[in-house]
Amino acid sequence: MPTVRLKAGHVQPLWAGHPWVYAQAIDAVEGGASSGDEVSVVDPRGNLLGRGFYSPKSAIPVRLLVRDATTPLDASFFRMRVEQAIALRAPLGLPSEHTSGFRLLHAEGDGVPGLIVDRYGDALAVQLGTAGMKQREHLVYEALTTVLAPRAIIDRTSGQTAKREGFEAASGVVRGDDVRTLEIVERGLKFSIPLEIGQKTGFYFDQRALRARVEQLAHGKRVLDAYSFIGAFAIAAARGGAREVVAVDESALAVEVGASCAELNGVSDRVRFAKEDARRVLADSKGTFDLVIADPPRLAATRSAREQALVAYTKLAENACRATRPGGILVLCSCSAAVDLTALTRALATGATRVNTQAIVLERWFQGADHPVPAAFGEGLYLKALIAHVEKR
Repeated sequence: MPTVRLKAGHVQPLWAGHPWVYAQAIDAVEGGASSGDEVSVVDPRGNLLGRGFYSPKSAIPVRLLVRDATTPLDASFFRMRVEQAIALRAPLGLPSEHTSGFRLLHAEGDGVPGLIVDRYGDALAVQLGTAGMKQREHLVYEALTTVLAPRAIIDRTSGQTAKREGFEAASGVVRGDDVRTLEIVERGLKFSIPLEIGQKTGFYFDQRALRARVEQLAHGKRVLDAYSFIGAFAIAAARGGAREVVAVDESALAVEVGASCAELNGVSDRVRFAKEDARRVLADSKGTFDLVIADPPRLAATRSAREQALVAYTKLAENACRATRPGGILVLCSCSAAVDLTALTRALATGATRVNTQAIVLERWFQGADHPVPAAFGEGLYLKALIAHVEKR
């Protein structure tokens, strides 16, 4: 087996449980490793730290799947990981008659870096994030089929990820029935999502808990759901008793699907969907909303983009505070792993000050429990949200 040898001074994080080997930590690659190969990772003295799949063109050339020398990375390994993930989520009430959609396998959080599987009722959506996972997709599909017998397995790997890792994304149904729409229930709310929807695997399961909180906060309020996608926040707010909800997104398809889902849940009389630039709507609203949800797409895909993203988050916070009436509530979110909670809070403080307001943070939220994070893997806590009271200075 090829071996990846680390430089001195780069061992401690992996020894403590971090699953990533960064390119700058590698001293040598021995044994002729090719893209997708299984490799051993060792410290400068040759002590084994773990094994994973090799991605030579990536900033993270190895992501560790196991820490020993003997566990085979075969079909039985993937079956074991699927069964462990199911057992981890059972105490969370996933799945249930009220919630049939959730994250089943969360990459590093479930011991399968480079693999994400979301469950949509009796269908599964898969994202393959490394060349090694792509080369073993038949083992992944076999494990999922054996354990869960889904009606369909759908490949939702992004073209950008596939290109970076040097493979072709299948994009579509790879096993089972030729489904065109994914149907789920979340906390009793129904969503029907066509495969043409491109973001993530089709739905943002990581915000389930925050949507429930927004539903509690929305009663009697005029609500703005900026960057609404298919309106999961907006629909939750309407069910919570909001007197009016405005949901805006730049995607015509997302707006169309959102309006359909609002009708499906009997709240279309209180939710208005509009295809608009959320930034402009926030900037122009000037204190007309009691509750504002600003949950933009990822603004910092890499560490190098962090500073630019912080400028964007500060501007977002500024406009979101401007849109929130004095005494109202702002929900500000970031799904950029490179922007931590402290940085997001600072952006909120600066943005609020620019419009002569003060933001008092009431609550801090993170991704749902079906998106687990190893304790040694700080980068895995990618989703942060602040619920703040906005008042005039």
